[in-house]
Amino acid sequence: MLTIDKLHKTFNNHTILNGIDLKVPSGSILGLAGPSGSGKSTLLRIIQGLDSIDQGTITCKGTVCFMFQDFQLFPHMNVMQNIIYAPSIRNPGHDYKKEAQKLLAKLGIDSKADSFPSKLSGGQKQRVALARSLIMKPDLLLCDEPTSGLDVATIDEVVELLKSVCGNNMSMIIASHDLDFLTKIADRIIVLKEGNIAADIEPSKSKNPISQLKEYY
Repeated sequence: MLTIDKLHKTFNNHTILNGIDLKVPSGSILGLAGPSGSGKSTLLRIIQGLDSIDQGTITCKGTVCFMFQDFQLFPHMNVMQNIIYAPSIRNPGHDYKKEAQKLLAKLGIDSKADSFPSKLSGGQKQRVALARSLIMKPDLLLCDEPTSGLDVATIDEVVELLKSVCGNNMSMIIASHDLDFLTKIADRIIVLKEGNIAADIEPSKSKNPISQLKEYY
């Protein structure tokens, strides 16, 4: 569903991505690991179209949504308003409230529809951000550090949550420094280092994937 061919990106004469080749099939979860500055967030932003590329091609069949690290919920809107804002702009004649309420129920926060972001926990904000992405019916969901600042129990909930919504031909690419989280959720993990793919690991086929990943830090 996503094909990246010989992707190059530089900032201020510094190479961020150096000829990346990557394929992500439908219904899969790809993890992006690597040291700070290795290009994880840049790659996500390029796929979304938020940053330009210098060389190479990206082919994506379907729609793409981005779930930002800090969730970027509108503080002056309640949960329901946050979720229906984007689709209502795209299709102003459609009422998305019932659909949004179903998503909130599926994510276990239907009682928070009228709450404002300042009244939500980190895990609840995570669910709202996910609902806001899912209502757009993406074929590919990009997540940048989705467990940042969350406790261990909440991280385990996020793993189950993301796994439950993946499938039906929807794919995910998740960038994270949390190797334990990535090995729990991803079908495949690539490690970016100095602009290159330094490793390509399938956690289910490795006896100790975290140790393997740490070799590249």
